[in-house]
Amino acid sequence: MEYVALTGISERVMSELKQNRLLSIEIRSPHNFLPALHLNVGDMLFLTHTSPEDLTGGSIGIVAKLLRHQVSTHRMMHSSELYYEERETTSLRLQLDPKCIARVRKVLNNTLGETTKVDAEEIPLYNAR
Repeated sequence: MEYVALTGISERVMSELKQNRLLSIEIRSPHNFLPALHLNVGDMLFLTHTSPEDLTGGSIGIVAKLLRHQVSTHRMMHSSELYYEERETTSLRLQLDPKCIARVRKVLNNTLGETTKVDAEEIPLYNAR
């Protein structure tokens, strides 16, 4: 089945998802932000610890259902007598419900600046290790 892939997810997040825990994550990295921004509640997505450069057939990850999707912007200001600095960061908060462990059959798109897509298959529990 075809999924939007979020890559380079931390081991801690992947571990919690493997334990079938409902989890909210915050996306800030550019390679995951834009693809995740276009997801809709109810969509299924593939998450993996593998970096985008190393994503290949055989990469293991988790398929999860998107339950909630929220964009937030944070502004930070610093000033002194010599300078004034204002920074703004935008992040995307996703609430995920893990469904199964899956293996990439084929990477469909992994071009920088575009949505990473994979064709992945569910791994039966007895084959997951």
